[in-house]
Amino acid sequence: MSAIQREFTMSDESFKTVSELAYQYTGIVFGDHKKDMVYGRLARRMRELGLKDMTDYCPLITDSGHDEVSKFINAITTNLTSFFREPHHFDFLEDTFCEEVIRSSKGSKIRGWSAACSTGEEPYSAAITLSEKLMGTHWDCKILATDLDSKVLEHASHGIYDKDRIKSLTADRKKKWFLSDPNRPDVVKVKPSLQAMIKFKRLNLLEGWPMKGPFDFIFCRNVFIYFDLPTQQKILNGFAEKLRPGGYLFIGHSENLHDAGKHFDSLGKTIYQRR
Repeated sequence: MSAIQREFTMSDESFKTVSELAYQYTGIVFGDHKKDMVYGRLARRMRELGLKDMTDYCPLITDSGHDEVSKFINAITTNLTSFFREPHHFDFLEDTFCEEVIRSSKGSKIRGWSAACSTGEEPYSAAITLSEKLMGTHWDCKILATDLDSKVLEHASHGIYDKDRIKSLTADRKKKWFLSDPNRPDVVKVKPSLQAMIKFKRLNLLEGWPMKGPFDFIFCRNVFIYFDLPTQQKILNGFAEKLRPGGYLFIGHSENLHDAGKHFDSLGKTIYQRR
C-alpha cells in the first residue's frame, strides 16, 4: 500500500476514508488525482492536533457530531473569489435583470441568493450592482448569502478586505461603497448600507434548505464542478423550486449543467433562466 511520505503519512486507505467522508458531508468528489491537494489542505489540521498519521485523524471525522467535522469541512472546501469575478454576470444583472425590474409593475421586492458566497465578494458585488442601478426606486433588495465554511462566513459578515482586493474597482465605486481606516491603511470596510442588504447564514447544500423563497436570481458559481451528476441534479432541482418562473441562475465559467433543460433554458455565458 503506497503512502505520501512527507510530514505526515496518508495511506491509500486513509485517503479513501477521507474522500468518502468528504462526499458524505459535502457532496465533493475527490478522485485519486486530488490526493496531494487533500493532503495539503489537511496538513494544518494534523499539525494543530499533533498527529503524524492520517489513520489517527480519520476517527475524529467519522463521527458527524465531533467538533473536528466542521474544521474538516472548512479545510477541504475551496474559497477562491473576488469582487465582480466573471463580470459578464453582473453586466447581465444590471443590463437585463434590472431593466426588467424597472419595466415591471409587479411587486416591490427583489430577492437574491448567493449559494456559495465564500468570503462575501460575490454577494457584495451583486448588492453594489442592484444599488447603483435601482437607487432612488421603490424596490427593496435583499440577498441571502450562504456557505458551508463557517470561517469564510465570519469574514464575509465583517466586510473587511485587504485594499488590494478592490484595486480593480473604479475610483467611484471605491469611494461610494467602501470605508478607509486611517489606523489600518492596508484594509477597507464595506459601508453599512451595503451590509444591510445581505444576510449571511451557514448552509450545506446537501441538507435541508429552510428559506422559503422565491428568489429572483441565484448565484452558484464554481460549485457544480465538485459534485457528481446525481448530486448536481439534486441541487439543480432544488434551485428550480426556489427560483420564481423567469428567475435566473448563474454558474461558473467552467461548468455545464447536465439535464438543465428540464427546468431551465440556457441564455449562454453560463446563465440560465427558470421556465
